[in-house]
Amino acid sequence: MLMGEYNYAIDEKGRLNFPARFREQMGQVFVITRWMDNCLVAFPESEWQLICEKLQGKSLVKTREIQRFLFAMATEVTPDKQGRVLISPSLRTHAGLQKDVTIIGVGKHAEIWDTAAWQQKQAGFGSEQLEAAMEELEL
Repeated sequence: MLMGEYNYAIDEKGRLNFPARFREQMGQVFVITRWMDNCLVAFPESEWQLICEKLQGKSLVKTREIQRFLFAMATEVTPDKQGRVLISPSLRTHAGLQKDVTIIGVGKHAEIWDTAAWQQKQAGFGSEQLEAAMEELEL
């Protein structure tokens, strides 16, 4: 289970340190692609395969936009000896990653956020919204 919040700086070459705790669970190779809310997502390869299978099991007419969105910029990454992964320029642009980056665990995947955008996202989701969402999901 991926959980927690980690803050890093992305370097001028687009390399980003990935949390050691997450790397253990992500495996040697994992997939990073664009995601909802203008952030990036990192999936362990096994979880990425499940998503691919689910999409391929549905009507292409209904899933083509989702497939285009996810697959066009998807990149397999392997952390280097320092635990860094290379984030492509197109992915950095999508998420607005310039320097300060926050990586959060979200159960079976991790999200990669521009730190200011993550702070703004959190500020916009208060206890009332949380309560309503939990009630809707019957949690």
